[in-house]
Parts: sequence; structure tokens; C-alpha cells
Amino acid sequence: MATSVDFVEYICEQIAGVGAVRYRKMFGEYMVYINDKPILLVCDNTVFVKILDCISEQMKDAERDFPYEGAKEHYVLDIDNAEFSKEIIRLLEPVIPVPKPKKKKIQPIKS
Repeated sequence: MATSVDFVEYICEQIAGVGAVRYRKMFGEYMVYINDKPILLVCDNTVFVKILDCISEQMKDAERDFPYEGAKEHYVLDIDNAEFSKEIIRLLEPVIPVPKPKKKKIQPIKS
């Protein structure tokens, strides 16, 4: 089942105040960006965060799962716990880089 827009908007409400929050639809699912950094992956109405050392202590009891087939394992974030979610985001935001802009491919001119 694909993620609903209502759920993504709920996520944004839960984490309001951690920075500039926006989301983008990707392949029927969503990525939530904080300050233009991809922090939360939302698949099947479940919120995932990368397994990184900076949050390992806070997430030691968290469920782990795969957001989609072929993906690496991620932590499942309890987005209903707004304060905890904000704490995790505050720890992740400094270590996750802003994605590099993609170069546009130049199409050859047909004569």
C-alpha cells in the first residue's frame, strides 16, 4: 500500500520546529527533507531513518525493517512520539549532507 498524503502531512506537523520541512513524492512513496537534507523516508505509511552511529543509542530498542525491496535495513521511527522524533532529527540533520544537484544531460541536436 502506498503512503497517503495525509500521513506525510501528519509527519510534517509532528516534526514542526526542527527546521525547514518539505516533502517530495518519489516512486509512489515520500522523502521528507529537513533544511534540504533527506532525513525521513516514508514507505507504506511507515517512517524510516538510516542506521547511523549518531542515533544508535537512542534507537537501540527501535524496530528495524526494509523500506522497500532491495533497500538497506533502516530504523523504524515512532512518529507518534513527536519529541523523540524531533530529537532523532536534531541528531541526524548535522551529519546528513545536502544532495548534490544532478547535472542535466545535453541532448545532441539532430540534423
